[in-house]
This record gives sequence, structure tokens and C-alpha cells, in this order.
Amino acid sequence: MLLKPYCPLALLAASLYPGLAWSDVPQPVPQSIDIYGFQFIPTFGLSEGYDDNIREVEHDVQSSMVTKLAPSFVLKAEDRNSATRLTWQPTRYIYHSQSDASSTSQRVRGDSIMEFTDRHRLALEAEYYKFERVTSTAVEGINDKLNNKRVGGVYTYGAKTADNQIDVGANYAQLRYDNSDGINDDKERNTTGFNTTWYHRIGSNTRSLLEYDHTRFDYLLSNSPRSSKSDAVLAGAQWDFTARTSGKVRVGYERKNFDESTSSDLSNPTWQIDLAWKPRTYSTFSFLARQALAEGDDGSDAVKATFTQVGWRHGWTDRISTLAQAGYGHYVYEGQSRTDNLQDYNLSVIYQMRRWLGVELGYRFRDNNSDADNESFLRNVYQLSFNVSL
Repeated sequence: MLLKPYCPLALLAASLYPGLAWSDVPQPVPQSIDIYGFQFIPTFGLSEGYDDNIREVEHDVQSSMVTKLAPSFVLKAEDRNSATRLTWQPTRYIYHSQSDASSTSQRVRGDSIMEFTDRHRLALEAEYYKFERVTSTAVEGINDKLNNKRVGGVYTYGAKTADNQIDVGANYAQLRYDNSDGINDDKERNTTGFNTTWYHRIGSNTRSLLEYDHTRFDYLLSNSPRSSKSDAVLAGAQWDFTARTSGKVRVGYERKNFDESTSSDLSNPTWQIDLAWKPRTYSTFSFLARQALAEGDDGSDAVKATFTQVGWRHGWTDRISTLAQAGYGHYVYEGQSRTDNLQDYNLSVIYQMRRWLGVELGYRFRDNNSDADNESFLRNVYQLSFNVSL
């Protein structure tokens, strides 16, 4: 499914949060507590870091030591044909030199997978996320306060080993701002999506695919120039050759039609590429590339967003591993004279001191070069993290 409804940040997720690009790398499994047949899994993350440009601005830069407190509570139940998971993640960010930037976020998420027969499966998800954004804010120096609600599901018809398989999915999301004085009310919207994908087996480890995605953006502001519908058609393949090479490639075309004639309709090639190569069980190289139309920001009708990232994760011993990632983003703001080029680098060393205790030392560098006034920035983040489980 295309990740278009959530603006350019969706395309940057893999660079800002390295774990997203390494979901296939084995990690220590936290122990659980049995509660009347349910598995309860508490974990706790603590990090201390230094950020030399917390708001990603060109002038009047603010720096601060930053503490992050991130407990997580998971309650799950599994049987032969279904699995259900409920997650609560409250997170506290403390900016020691800039107290106005400190905030607490809340994320509640539910996931359920049901396999009725070998041919019929259903996956459901729902999430509520309330947070404050420190960067790219409407008023300089003041956090944007947001909350996002979304629900979605995918029904799959066809056995996993069958020649043909069809996914049919739908989702709905609400984006709201809690800023005072109606700031950013023009960005509030409801998003409705529908998508379907047909997979056809062309080999023992390879399937071709054809995907259609339709998304409707309804902004709450009357006669908003950003209300639109977006349609995309993609074709590609998915494969998994032994344990060493896997990937998924989708290439296609999308079109965005605006409700108001004041905004020009847009069309754009789109692609999503995910590749992984494991020359050794303890070493993984990854490549991802994205291009899609994202929702407009800072006065633009939409953003043509392109992001590419390469990475390498290597386990030097059973306890010590390193992660290196380099990403490049290109963003064209439609309706404005603005183009951004973003470089994003991440380096970290992970030491699994105990099965229940991991320590990570990381560094991140971000360099945004924009041809618009006051939109370029440099940012360095140094961070020491501790991840604790049972």
C-alpha cells in the first residue's frame, strides 16, 4: 500500500527511525508475564542526547540536552488461527535548555490478524497518536500540537502457496491540531483510502503484482484548495531467494485531482523499492527508494517527494553490532518557488549487554539545502540510549 496520506515525513521515516529499515534483523525477544492467558510485555527506553538545532531552522538556532523516557506496554493473545496485540506507548521528551519544547506524547495501537481458512485472512489495525512537533512549526519557537486517529484493514483471498492472491484494503484517518488561536486549522483533514493488489506467482520464490490505490483528502476548511483525490497504479514484483536476497519493487504513475480550480491537477511517476542482501547471517545491506505526491505544507498545494537510502548493519560479535545509513531526499513544493535537497546520515553502535539490556550510542547528521528563504538548516544529534526489558 502507498504511504501517501501522511506527508513527506512518511518517506523520511526509515531515515529518522533506523529500526524501520531493519525489521528483518533478529533482535532479543523480551520476556512476557502471563495474565489470565494474555502475554503482558513491558519495556522501557531511556536516552540522553545533545541536539544542536532542535527546531531545524536556519537562523536563531536553539540547542539543548534532550532526555527521552519511553515506556511501552504490550498485551497480546495468540492461538492457532489468530493474533491480537494492544500497545500503549507514552513518551516524554525533556529539553533541558528549551523547556517550551518539552512534551509528552501518547500512542495507543491495536492490531489483529485472523486466518479463517488457508484462503481467507483478515488484518485489522487502529491507532490514536497525540504528540507535539518541534520542527517545521507554524509559529517559530512554538510546538505544533497534533492528534491523529486512523483505522484500517486488509482482506486477503488466496492460499499463501497459490498461483494467485488478492489483497483488498481500506483505511480512514483524521488529522487534527490542538494549537491555540486556530493555528494550522487549514491543515486539518479526513483521509479515506482504498487499495487492492493482485499477486501472481511466476516462480517458486517470485510473484508479480499489480496494485491500485485511491485516496480521498477532505480538508475541514470550507473550499480548501488542498481537498483532492489521488489515484495510483503500480506494477512490480516481490521475491525471496533463499535467506540472502529479498525485495519488493513497485513502479507506476499517480494523479492528484483537486476539487478547486485554483489548484492545478498534478501527475507524477511513483515508485517504491525495498531490497535486502545478506551475504552473511550477521550482515545485511539494504536499499530503499520512494517517490510519491505528499500533501502540501507551508502554502504549497502538494509536495513531490523523492527519498533514497542505503544502509549496512553488521554484527561484529554476538553482542556488538553497528548500523550505518545514508539518505538523500528531494522535495519540490508545488504552487511555490521552493525545492529542498536533504542529506540524512545515521551511525550507531549497539551493545547487547544482557538479553534484557541493550545500549546504543548514535550520531545523526541532517543537512537541508533549500532555495527558499529561511528553510535551510544543519543539525547534529548525539545520543546514548538504554533499552530495558524483562
